[in-house]
Amino acid sequence: MTVEQIVGFVAALLVMLVGLAGSALPGLPGAPLILAAALGHRLYFRETGPSNFILVLLVILTLLAWGLEYLASLLGAKKLGATWRGMLGATLGALVGLFVPPFGLLVGPFLGALLLEWASGRQLKEAGQAGLGAVVGMVAGGVAKAACCIAMIALFAVSVVLRS
Repeated sequence: MTVEQIVGFVAALLVMLVGLAGSALPGLPGAPLILAAALGHRLYFRETGPSNFILVLLVILTLLAWGLEYLASLLGAKKLGATWRGMLGATLGALVGLFVPPFGLLVGPFLGALLLEWASGRQLKEAGQAGLGAVVGMVAGGVAKAACCIAMIALFAVSVVLRS
């Protein structure tokens, strides 16, 4: 590797670490930032950047990370008894929670599911279980998203090192 390639590799990895932090912190795009860093590295370094196959895998993992995060929250709420109203409330609560850091993303889905379930006539205990399911699902989705981000960084690093 040349000095220029090392600097580019380290810079891409630093941007990817910010993306990894974005898998847990609201407001930072996690997987898309990692994908953008890999694409930028490939455009600049061409044949010593990540391979086309790795880039396709990174796109797939980016889409998977988005899907897992969303589905896990909905499935968590459903598993603990939420109706469609509770799942809608969890989604709306998560959107509102984005604007109330640092705990908004945990409290928002819980309150959203709880309030819409309760407003639809369910007992407070049942509505609370639906809210808890939304939070558990959201945490599981965040863990899955972080795992996708870590896999993306590892694939990028291995590909660049092997091609240099």
